[in-house]
Amino acid sequence: MPEILKIFDENYKQIGTKSRDEVHKQGYWHEVFHCWVLQKKEDEWLIYFQLRSKNKKDYPNQFDITAAGHLLATESVEDGVRELQEEIGLTVAFNDLTSLGVIQYVIDNKYIKDYEFANVFIYELQGSIEDFQLQIEELDGMFYGKLADFMELAKGLRENIQITGYQLDNNKKRYINKHVALTDMAALPQQYLHSFLSKLENKL
Repeated sequence: MPEILKIFDENYKQIGTKSRDEVHKQGYWHEVFHCWVLQKKEDEWLIYFQLRSKNKKDYPNQFDITAAGHLLATESVEDGVRELQEEIGLTVAFNDLTSLGVIQYVIDNKYIKDYEFANVFIYELQGSIEDFQLQIEELDGMFYGKLADFMELAKGLRENIQITGYQLDNNKKRYINKHVALTDMAALPQQYLHSFLSKLENKL
């Protein structure tokens, strides 16, 4: 059964439903759920990135939002909290999330026409990276970096940042440090990042 999504006009007014494939082929506006996991260690904020599976159709091997997904036609924004359980194994109540509002952005290239209304949230992790249980069909690893460094990267003030975490190798965790650039985060266009980080700075 194909996934059916709500479609909208550019003012976020629903105009119908379409299959996910049709949405990305024709460039219909649709809803997604984003949740960035943050953690405060001493006086410094960390931000977590998922490593998308090498087998994903869209953006394989790219670093992305901690947990995210499409909202189905039968779902509300609140239902999007399921993504944290499904993708990264965190059982979180919707009320535990902090909303950053809706970010409207576009990725339109030869591969995909992605016109999204992203309902963006943050969640503050109280434990450690070991609390994540990854959905191996979707993710190949979990990493974190300094939020301040990521902000500088998004603003073009540095070419790369160091992130720390693990990559799954035959379902075993291989712990590594990596240097990544914005080219390693192709699912996160500048239009989105600038809006997200501006909203995050205001919230923190």
